[in-house]
Amino acid sequence: MDNRTGQRIVPETAHRPENRYGNRPTMKDVAARAGVGLKTVSRVVNGEPGVTPDTERRVQDAIEALGFRRNDSARVLRKGRTASIGLVLEDLADPFYGPLSRAVEEVARAHGALLINGSSAEDPDREQELALALCARRVDGLVIIPAGDDHRYLEPEMRAGVATVFVDRPAGRIDADVVLSDNFGGARDGVAHLIAHGHRRIGFIGDMPRIHTAAERLRGYRTAMEDAGITVEESWMSLGVTDPERVRRAAETMLSGPDPVTAVFAGNNRVTVTVVRVLTEHSRPVALVGFDDFELADLLTPGVTVVAQDAAALGRTAAERLFRQLDGTLLTPERIELPTRLITRGSGELPPAG
Repeated sequence: MDNRTGQRIVPETAHRPENRYGNRPTMKDVAARAGVGLKTVSRVVNGEPGVTPDTERRVQDAIEALGFRRNDSARVLRKGRTASIGLVLEDLADPFYGPLSRAVEEVARAHGALLINGSSAEDPDREQELALALCARRVDGLVIIPAGDDHRYLEPEMRAGVATVFVDRPAGRIDADVVLSDNFGGARDGVAHLIAHGHRRIGFIGDMPRIHTAAERLRGYRTAMEDAGITVEESWMSLGVTDPERVRRAAETMLSGPDPVTAVFAGNNRVTVTVVRVLTEHSRPVALVGFDDFELADLLTPGVTVVAQDAAALGRTAAERLFRQLDGTLLTPERIELPTRLITRGSGELPPAG
């Protein structure tokens, strides 16, 4: 018993494996146990023909008994591939990136590759550090959601053969494949939907303006308002960090005063969630359309109308292009833009109050 923690400590004696911290078993050990030659073990391990079923069974039994695992280091040196790719995300905790990451992983798995991912936390220096650390570990390719706007640091890696695809936002100052959602068109359609339901005083709360997606969604908002002949007041727009306190202050400011907004267009899922909380405390009905769908949006009252982008399709398309680069079938970088979808649930269809 550990007196400091109260934990019961039992020595591992009964089933401790021999050489627990010693050398790993080798193919030579497997060959000796199975009574076969080293080449025979190599054929079984690598799935090559020329081994009888009885011999293969003996080799497999020896592999299982010894706990042998193939060491791919030599194969990496011969082929110049590590069968691994890196994924640099903005924030692993953001629900938007869950299906995107899973889609990249599924494509990688289908190609026999391992996915290694990490988060930049929206910090350009951390993004660069993480991407170069992955390159130092000899990943075959990178899928990057960029935090910065200058990616020339990747040029030597790309010249050395590291396949690279940017997703959700374009690369800065280099030519590279990029897979995006139609941020401009989706925001324009969402705001036009509010205008079609009678709103003219529409607020926009978005992310930091240096971020490509935030800038494009703001441009979509402005275009929809301009197309409807509505002059936008500066007090109707707020861009900045998406922490709840900043968003709450922006929403409360827009909703107060003698001429408050009657509708809000929220620039991403984190902004939308905070705006929903603010609106539940507000006495007057206010219409809301959010960019990005989010969990339970359909169960609120009213349900939240959203402009949905397909995060899984973004990840899948980016990963497929990455492996086409690795196969040598893609030569010219391309920009691919995936459509968004307006999902009406009630909040975006509320008419202006009073």
